[in-house]
Amino acid sequence: MTIGLALSRFHISPMPTSRSVAPPDIARLPELRALRARSTPRGVQDFLDQIPINYERRGETCSSVLATLRRNSAHCMEGALVAALALWLRGQPPLLMDLKTTPNDVDHVVALYRRGRYWGAITKTNHAVLRYREPIYRDLRELAASYFHEYFLNDGRKTLRAFSQPYDLRQHGTDWITREDDLWDIERAVDQSPHVSLINRSQIAALRRADAIEIRAGKLVEWRRA
Repeated sequence: MTIGLALSRFHISPMPTSRSVAPPDIARLPELRALRARSTPRGVQDFLDQIPINYERRGETCSSVLATLRRNSAHCMEGALVAALALWLRGQPPLLMDLKTTPNDVDHVVALYRRGRYWGAITKTNHAVLRYREPIYRDLRELAASYFHEYFLNDGRKTLRAFSQPYDLRQHGTDWITREDDLWDIERAVDQSPHVSLINRSQIAALRRADAIEIRAGKLVEWRRA
C-alpha cells in the first residue's frame, strides 16, 4: 500500500487509557468558559482569531492552554493546543499536525478535525496565509498540500517539505492543558513524531518561486507589534 493510500484510510484509534471527551474536572475549569461555548470548528477558529499574536517579547514560549488563555496571546503551537482542547470538549480527539519546512523556515502546527470522512484544520497565524481549512480534504496529504503554495520565504522559495501523522495529545494526559511551565518536551515530541514527505527531490528541483504579488500578500499581518 502506498503512503498516500494508507493515509487516506487512516483511522484514529483511541489509546487504551484515553477519553473520548475531556475529563469533567478539566471541562469545568472557569478559564474555559468562553472556549466551551464554541460548539463548531469554525466557532473555535473565530475564538482563536480574537486572541492577539504572541510576539514572545520576553523570550520564547510554549505555553499550556490555561497559561495561553490567561496571557491572552498565542503563536501557532499555542493556538493549536487551544483548538485541540476545544475539539476534545466536543468529543473529537485532540490531534495536531506538524507542517515541516526546510531549515531556513519555521514549522507550522495545526489542530486537526474531521466532519464525516473529511479532514479540516484550525490554525493560529498572524498572516493572510496558513489559515483555517474547511473539512473538504479526503486525506492528510491533501490537507497538508493545500498549504504548499502559501509556504515561502521572502525571496519566493517554497519551503514546505513534510507533514506529520496525527499527533494525539491524550498521551500526555492533561499536562498540555494545565502546566505552568513551558511544554518544550511536548513541542519536541510533535517535531520528532513520524512525518511523511510531501514532495520528492526532482519536484523540489523544478519548483517555481512565488510571484512578487504573492510575496507582498504574504507580508500582511493581522496583529501588529505594539
